[in-house]
Amino acid sequence: CGMPKFEHGDLAAVADKAKRTARALKPQIEAGWDVVALVPSCALMMKFEWPLIVPDDPDVQALAQATYDITEYVVDIANNEGLAEGLQPLDGGVAIHLACHARAQNMGPKGAEMLRRIPQTKVEVIQRCSGHGGLWGVKKDSFPVALKVGKGAFRDIEKTKKSTQLCSECPLAGLHLVQGLEWMNEGQTPRFTESRHPIQVMAAAYGLSDGR
Repeated sequence: CGMPKFEHGDLAAVADKAKRTARALKPQIEAGWDVVALVPSCALMMKFEWPLIVPDDPDVQALAQATYDITEYVVDIANNEGLAEGLQPLDGGVAIHLACHARAQNMGPKGAEMLRRIPQTKVEVIQRCSGHGGLWGVKKDSFPVALKVGKGAFRDIEKTKKSTQLCSECPLAGLHLVQGLEWMNEGQTPRFTESRHPIQVMAAAYGLSDGR
């Protein structure tokens, strides 16, 4: 989706990516297909940033109108058509981190809404920034600061009482949260040692996989 280049101000490369992607998907969009993004940063770029960077390209505008975040898409299906039968309670609750790029889409907490469709399963919401911050959060020089920024989120996760698993709408933020929890516990094994995407949790509730 070009988010790393966007962060570095390479708007020409982002514009080229937007135009090429929109042209490639044009036949499917014209045929009535929806475009579902798995990662909120990509959904944000395709829905909001690309149309601002390339405002005069009708294909880019059409792509923006056809794009949905995956949790947004599942909740829309649930509200309008209903979900398929077969959702089963999970063993324990779920702590979900609402990624910044998901909140920036102004669509509401769709990840949490989706997980609340799982019967008899407690959903605890973490709304603070993970501190990941894209490329900034994985560089050696800025990683220690990224951990400090995410300290509020790490503490909120530690406060969850009923959850036995952790998920984040952003896979990279999820990894950062796990690293942050280990850092908070001074290298000791924290309660959560992995983070999944909410759609993986839904898959597990349907018995489609173990969510990994």
